[in-house]
Amino acid sequence: MIGKLTGTLDDKNPPQVIVDCHGVGYEVLVPMSTFYNLPELGERVSLLTHFVVREDAQILYGFATSLERAAFRELIKISGVGPRTALSVLSGMSVAELSQAITLQEGGRLIKVPGIGKKTAERLLLELKGKLGPDIGVAASVANDSQCDILQALLALGYSDKEGAAALKALPQEVGVSEGIRLALRALGK
Repeated sequence: MIGKLTGTLDDKNPPQVIVDCHGVGYEVLVPMSTFYNLPELGERVSLLTHFVVREDAQILYGFATSLERAAFRELIKISGVGPRTALSVLSGMSVAELSQAITLQEGGRLIKVPGIGKKTAERLLLELKGKLGPDIGVAASVANDSQCDILQALLALGYSDKEGAAALKALPQEVGVSEGIRLALRALGK
C-alpha cells in the first residue's frame, strides 16, 4: 500500500497530477481542494495517498491533509459511493463544509455537488453522521473565540453539536460570551 508520496510536481491537469519520485512518475487523482493548494511545477510536493486496486485498474488518490483522506475513506465505505464520487464530493466542498452539512442534516448542500442526487445525499447524511469527527463541521461555523466559548458552554450543558451550531447561526457576529450564551439558551428554549 502506498500511503504517502513526496517528490517533484511534474504535471498538473485537473484532477490528475504527476509526482516524480526519484525518476518514477506517479499519476495521482486529487480533489480540487488539494489541487488549488499545490505548489508550482518543478517544486517539491507531499501528498497522503489512498491506493485502489480494481480488476481493470490501479488508481492512486492523493490528499493534502489527513482530514481529506479520512473523509474520502469514510465516503467510499458507503454503498453506491465509489472513489470518483467521493473525489467529486471533496472537490465540491471542504471537509469542514461536508461535516457541517452532515451535522446539520443539510441534504440540499450535498445535492449541489455534481454526481450526488437526492437518494445519495440522504444516504450520506444517514451513514456519515458522527463519523467525520464532531468538531470539524461545527468549527467551520465558529467565526471567533467568543463563539467558540459559547459553543463549548452549550456542549457542556448537554446540547448536541447540531443544536449548538444552529444556535450560533442565530447570534449576532460580535456578541460577547455571556450575552451570547444567554441569547443561545433563549433560542434553544423555544
